[in-house]
Amino acid sequence: MENLLEVRNLKKYFPIKKGIFSKTVNYVKAVDGVSFSVKQGQTLGLVGESGCGKSTTGRTILRLYEPTSGNIYMEGQDIVPLGKKDMRKKRRDMQMIFQDPYASLNPRLTAGQIIGRVIDVHKIASGKEKEDLIYHLLDVVGLNAQYYNRYPNEFSGGQRQRIGIARALASNPKLIICDEPVSALDVSIQAQIINLLQDIQSKYNLTYIFISHNLAVEKHISDNIAVMYLGKIVEFASKDDLFANPMHPYTIALLSAIPEPDPKKNSARVKLEGDVPSPINIPIGCRFAQRCPQKKAICEEKEPELIDTGKGHFVACHFGR
Repeated sequence: MENLLEVRNLKKYFPIKKGIFSKTVNYVKAVDGVSFSVKQGQTLGLVGESGCGKSTTGRTILRLYEPTSGNIYMEGQDIVPLGKKDMRKKRRDMQMIFQDPYASLNPRLTAGQIIGRVIDVHKIASGKEKEDLIYHLLDVVGLNAQYYNRYPNEFSGGQRQRIGIARALASNPKLIICDEPVSALDVSIQAQIINLLQDIQSKYNLTYIFISHNLAVEKHISDNIAVMYLGKIVEFASKDDLFANPMHPYTIALLSAIPEPDPKKNSARVKLEGDVPSPINIPIGCRFAQRCPQKKAICEEKEPELIDTGKGHFVACHFGR
């Protein structure tokens, strides 16, 4: 399998402006040098605490946010230099499922109109052919044809997210970025949506970037997992390797927080002290050093590089085991 997407040293800084003349005085370094690749038909999980930059990474890949620097290669083509016209054509292959299944849908449009807007923008079909395609997409995501003329407020949260998925599929994309698509749903509905996404991926050979703070969900759906902390990837591995042999202290802490259903297993919880540093004033050295139980002097002096420890397991830690 070839890489469908390659991200190289991607950065996204948001300027902080003050004064009458709106002078830039500093930057929020939301994404600060992220690199990874995703093979065709696979799922990459992006995990981390709120504010680590995972959602910003997803939106920057689609250029909903313009990158500050770096390269984004989609099927070997760098999409960062593309103008609006060319990017609109390329965006047909790259779609997004948003976190909030209600806020992401226009309340003034029916389900059929919401899905149809994508078909119109990319000039995919018209007339009877367009209508048949919308009915087909509703069927693919498990919705009845009678929902065609209903408005978002007439649906449950899970049904709204299914409309969001149908909209993402309308342009026949190759890559879908799923930005915490189940976090706002009930647990039982989460399982249905995840299973639906997996069925669709298998049927259409789709590639996913699945953004979530829930490692248990990522274990179920992902092939590889990238752990982010304060704008950077601190560990990258296959899901099996990551869960069996976590190397970064932050990853170990995250895994220890997953509830264990077996009461006989007494797994120790790793409790992290302190708060995540501000992305405005990132500390010198390792970004995790202030909260790390394994901290040494070098951790506050030198930032560790993301190094391959073998078999594609990367870790950014001076003492990662």
